[in-house]
Amino acid sequence: MILEKLQGVYGSLGDSEKRVADYILERPDDVIHYSITELARHSGASEATIYRLCRKLDFDGFQHFKIALARELSVPRQSLLETEEIQDLEKLVRTIFDENLELIKGTLELLDLSAVKEAVDVMLDARRLVFFGVGRSSPIAEEGAFRFMLLGFASNSYSDPHAQVMVASTLTSEDVVVGISHSGMIRDIVKSLQVARESGAKTIAITSGIGSPMTEVADIILYCAAGRKQSSEFLTNRVGEMVVVDMLYKCVLSMIREKVFPHFNNLSEMLKPKRF
Repeated sequence: MILEKLQGVYGSLGDSEKRVADYILERPDDVIHYSITELARHSGASEATIYRLCRKLDFDGFQHFKIALARELSVPRQSLLETEEIQDLEKLVRTIFDENLELIKGTLELLDLSAVKEAVDVMLDARRLVFFGVGRSSPIAEEGAFRFMLLGFASNSYSDPHAQVMVASTLTSEDVVVGISHSGMIRDIVKSLQVARESGAKTIAITSGIGSPMTEVADIILYCAAGRKQSSEFLTNRVGEMVVVDMLYKCVLSMIREKVFPHFNNLSEMLKPKRF
């Protein structure tokens, strides 16, 4: 998942590194045939910049990176188009579903199962679960809090940055905070997680921003696929974050199934008067 990983680290790259990343993302089939000198010339960056970028992607050097990229490109992949370029409704719908499926597969590839297990374990032991998200991440945080509330956890979500900091300062080592940010570059979320961590709470980051500032204040990091680079940040697909939240919920549910299902049955009975 080299291209997905490159998209994940993109936000934390310097300007010259971004020029190289842009070139690779736009012309990966050409890059596998270049020497490092040729890529430097075409991308307008130095060889040292290319080497530094390869190291950030956990490769020993450009040759190692190029071989791995060639292997990845040998696997056929669905070419996804900008939705505004597609006029046929059926094609548009199929393209949207293909894009979501690719993101889910990419997220599975990026997930560290040991980190998933650690996250599930600390959530099971938590006195309180708190979800933080701002902007487009706030509905995902709200959904996460709601799902765990259904399991009987003391669970809340906060989207206001000031409220996040105030709540974070009251937490203890018995509490867990889940911060959600696609880029991992949002100052408010980073600050909120930092305060929670300094208060003693365990912090979990759900992000596609590999090596982003958010990951520096998280005890546990769950990466999701960034998806292809979009012409606007407001077109960025957030299905990866939602899938990770769903995964955490169902993994925890599987561990407490015997205790939870009587609770579900009781809850269903209580909700009957609210249905027609």
